[in-house]
Amino acid sequence: MAYRYTRRRVLTGLSFAGVAPLVAVPRALAADPPPETTSVRIPRFVGAPATCLAPLYAADEFLRAEGFTDLRYIDVPALDYSGAVGRGTVDFAQDFAVSALRRIDAGDPTTLLAGLHVGCLEGFANDSIRSVGDLKGKRVGILVEITEYWLLKVIAAYVGLDPARDIHWVNTQHPIDLFEQGKIDAYVTIAALTFDVRARKIGHPFVNTTIDRPWSQYFCCVFEGNREFVRKYPVATKRVVRAMLKATRQRSGRRGATAG
Repeated sequence: MAYRYTRRRVLTGLSFAGVAPLVAVPRALAADPPPETTSVRIPRFVGAPATCLAPLYAADEFLRAEGFTDLRYIDVPALDYSGAVGRGTVDFAQDFAVSALRRIDAGDPTTLLAGLHVGCLEGFANDSIRSVGDLKGKRVGILVEITEYWLLKVIAAYVGLDPARDIHWVNTQHPIDLFEQGKIDAYVTIAALTFDVRARKIGHPFVNTTIDRPWSQYFCCVFEGNREFVRKYPVATKRVVRAMLKATRQRSGRRGATAG
């Protein structure tokens, strides 16, 4: 059965990611028993910008402090990244919330453990577009079927548009080039790429999930674990999550229990 993305359903899922019981009550390390395993596999993202994934690699020192002596970094190509946890290629990973929810709904054996940070998506457009509502009848360049596409569809539906009928989606791996050529009216990108976009002064932003409500109130990236690992090693899982949250806070310079 096709998955219907209502605002209520998506936001409920994103909210749930931030209140996992594994991270609800901080406790001293000495109060926890040692991890059931000292080995953990973490993905190393290959073939795409990884700015959002920085906490995953910054967690190394925190994972070792939690008792993990065998840290294995597994190279995972960009196209295979989203399903790596469910397939058992790695034990834990960071992923977009929308991507994770879609895979879980399809039966992927993945458990959401914590919310990490907000603000993964930003859209840029020409002068005919000032807000998401202005996308009606416009050409939007995006690689279809990836997270940015699904999230923008949810945002468009929230403001009253019919994403399937009101927006002309242009499937492309090079939306910035098409925008410069005038072949599309808008495009969306992840936060890791906005620095280059701003430096080149290519269009102006019309949506930013870092500051635009209600999207700025919900996690865009979540931390997930293989369901079997989580079931078999609950103490180790808790320690991994705690290390990841510490790394997220360190990288962002902010305070908080479950968000960067």
